[in-house]
Amino acid sequence: MLEIQKFTKIIVANWKMNGSINFINNFLNDLDDLTFKNINDQSMCIIICPPFTYSYLIANKLKNCYLGGQNCSLFLEGAYTGDVSASMLYDIGCQFCIVGHSERRTIFNETNNEVSIKATNSLKNNIHPIICVGETLQQKKDNQTKEILSKQISESMNDDSNNDNTIIAYEPVWAIGSGITPSLDEIDEIHNFIKNEIQGYENYKILYGGSVKSANSKEILNLDSVDGLLIGGASLNVDEFNKILSF
Repeated sequence: MLEIQKFTKIIVANWKMNGSINFINNFLNDLDDLTFKNINDQSMCIIICPPFTYSYLIANKLKNCYLGGQNCSLFLEGAYTGDVSASMLYDIGCQFCIVGHSERRTIFNETNNEVSIKATNSLKNNIHPIICVGETLQQKKDNQTKEILSKQISESMNDDSNNDNTIIAYEPVWAIGSGITPSLDEIDEIHNFIKNEIQGYENYKILYGGSVKSANSKEILNLDSVDGLLIGGASLNVDEFNKILSF
């Protein structure tokens, strides 16, 4: 596995259920031409998480980036039609896997315990889990954000998780795909809360996700408490993605 702590910034592109072979070929060609001119790839970690069906295609084309999965099965193998196991992800070259994304939690009703099992399966197969946590708008209005995050983190983590094998991504549910981004002070407060007030997570890498775009990415990354970004829609536009990577 990689030494997560050596990376100064971690940028994750979550393509969700988007893309095509033609899109991928064009994207990676443009990424090769533009992205890495000013990047020290020894200190910056760029992770591309495509739909599983395109993972093998991308694995053979990626340069200076790592391959990630968007999800993995609760099960290691067996009669689970439609599932993709962590070992299968590792077999095609994935070194990271997003688990517990808010869309999985809300649309598919994933629980903290299920997220923990997926994190466990990832670690068993030498994959770094990126564990997503975040509050809904109603929970924010009810001043429950810190309580919710504490519960999600403590229950979603694997017993073997540590700051060099597991990443946490804070993605307020109300900000995802909405165009609404928390203020810099709000982001900083939550990231510092996770690092300083939830026991045992002081040195974990904490990413921010939620309506990230080139117009706000630089100022978010400039916060000392932010170790990187989890990017959705903006990562599908190669020009926009290149701008984000040029911080």
